[in-house]
Amino acid sequence: MRVLVTGATGFVGPKLANAIADAGHVVRVLERRAGSAARAGVRAQETVRGDMTEGESLRAAAEGQDVVVHLVAIRQGRPEEFRRVMIEGTRKLIAACEARGVRRFVLMSALGTSAETKDLVPYFDAKWTEELDVKASGMEHVIFRPSFIFGKDGGIVPTFSRMAKISPVTGIVGNGKQRIQPIWVDDVAAYFAASIDKPEATNRTFEVGGPDVVDWDQFWERLRRTIGIRRRPTLHLPTSLMRFPATITERLPGNIPLTRDLLTMLEAGDNVVSNDDAVMTFGLPLVPLDEQLRRAT
Repeated sequence: MRVLVTGATGFVGPKLANAIADAGHVVRVLERRAGSAARAGVRAQETVRGDMTEGESLRAAAEGQDVVVHLVAIRQGRPEEFRRVMIEGTRKLIAACEARGVRRFVLMSALGTSAETKDLVPYFDAKWTEELDVKASGMEHVIFRPSFIFGKDGGIVPTFSRMAKISPVTGIVGNGKQRIQPIWVDDVAAYFAASIDKPEATNRTFEVGGPDVVDWDQFWERLRRTIGIRRRPTLHLPTSLMRFPATITERLPGNIPLTRDLLTMLEAGDNVVSNDDAVMTFGLPLVPLDEQLRRAT
């Protein structure tokens, strides 16, 4: 299969693109800047310059491709930025795929995305709209909704690890009882690679998480144990009190662990899968949480 991957130079993208290539497919990567895929460690056979806001470049990128894997997303910004990059950008990509005869569209969504949550934050709204637009297209589709994705070279675990090492108190936002189901980045990549040509995955949406479900209190306990911190007082920080500092930190560049939208998503409740469809359909081995933390720290 010839597979175009968008968003291949982020945290998840290089692992995912390489897993698809390792499965024997010919990978083409969409680059906003020449050489960015190579610098990110992507082993793509082809690269093509393009931008999610430029329909003509997307049509050129989709030329000759059998499958498109779409990862591009932003997590913070103004509502109009989410619309421009994620909603309108995805619509341009879908149109390009349909015009070029792409057979299958694989979308990275997010666990927690639903009709009930779409109005909470622009991120959920954009992901929900993307899902609806992909389903309405004339292509086969596969949609993945991952829980928190953990990895060594990105994501939130390295930040949490640094916080745990330097802070005399472990501050946990909320009551600590919301549950999460972290999944290792290579396992996410394996799901996407397997979906490229798996008939059983056609036109389905899969919630994906790791093998362990923990609440935030349990997560921090395991993280502290992994990095060798045995005794550390814990302080639960009400989300209402964290909104003011979030207005400041969310303006900082990079992967910010505290924004008002993240607080809203945390208040929305548990972030765990509701069924075992992905496990039963793909049958992939998954990395346990303690091993994820050991690898990431």
